[in-house]
Amino acid sequence: MGLLVVGSLGLDTVITPFDRVEEALGGSATYISIAASYFSAPVYMVGVVGDDFPKEYIDLFEKYNIDLKGLQIVEGGKTFRWTGKYQYDLNIRDTLLTELNVFEKFNPVIPEELRKSRFVCLGNIDPILQMRVLDQLDSPQFVVCDTMNYWIESKKPELLELIKRVNVLIINDSEARLLAQEPNLIKAAKKIRSWGLEYLIIKKGEHGALLFSEDKVFSAPAYPLEMIFDPTGAGDTFAGGFIGYLEKTEDTSIENIKRAVVYGSTMASFSVEQFSTKALEGLSSLRIHDRFLDFMEISRFDDKE
Repeated sequence: MGLLVVGSLGLDTVITPFDRVEEALGGSATYISIAASYFSAPVYMVGVVGDDFPKEYIDLFEKYNIDLKGLQIVEGGKTFRWTGKYQYDLNIRDTLLTELNVFEKFNPVIPEELRKSRFVCLGNIDPILQMRVLDQLDSPQFVVCDTMNYWIESKKPELLELIKRVNVLIINDSEARLLAQEPNLIKAAKKIRSWGLEYLIIKKGEHGALLFSEDKVFSAPAYPLEMIFDPTGAGDTFAGGFIGYLEKTEDTSIENIKRAVVYGSTMASFSVEQFSTKALEGLSSLRIHDRFLDFMEISRFDDKE
């Protein structure tokens, strides 16, 4: 059937201490879909853009077998735009400009033929819209969801209702603490899972990711890169690699979910090496697998006792 992805598409202007890029391809659905396309085919993308959205980006999606029947193109509308500036510590980012444009009135409509999708990834959008997507689906098997500080602070009741309906929530460490109102990350994870969540993944940036299940905590390392060029979209790329691998293997056992976490980390490690989606473009299955093996080697050791 393929993977259903719902989220934002946009044009990003990104400024780092090293360089800048103007109106590059961005958005949660973009990064999720391209990363997932290396595992799952086709990927069905649902989102909205204006008619100013560059054709070269449409062509790029089609090149990666991303089906656009769910993409709304608003005639006379302008595409979502975001401008951000990173400090020398790339963990610190300032939003300089946000123009919602057509995204402000986005109402995700799932085409009839996609409503039986079994694997679904809900990118970072209003939790009300995320639930609206689930309302249109026919008993999906596995749903992954992302969110952010803004929704945690402004729509927490809706977010808590959503959590009961998904299998995996992916958030970063500061979002986990905010959501649980708990400074200790382990206690925060336990509290969030108690609300009816099967799996919780907490991203820790350059320190890797943690997977929490009923009775297990799994830690995936970060890849030791000498140069991180642009971290924009790394979390969405992680989600794409994670859900793409699960859809490909059709195996949602805890051991395979651990492997999916490492594949998510693998894809995210490529993403940060260039602006926008450039580092994700043109990857080979062999290169992805080789870096996956590197991740395994980083975390492996022999017990000689």
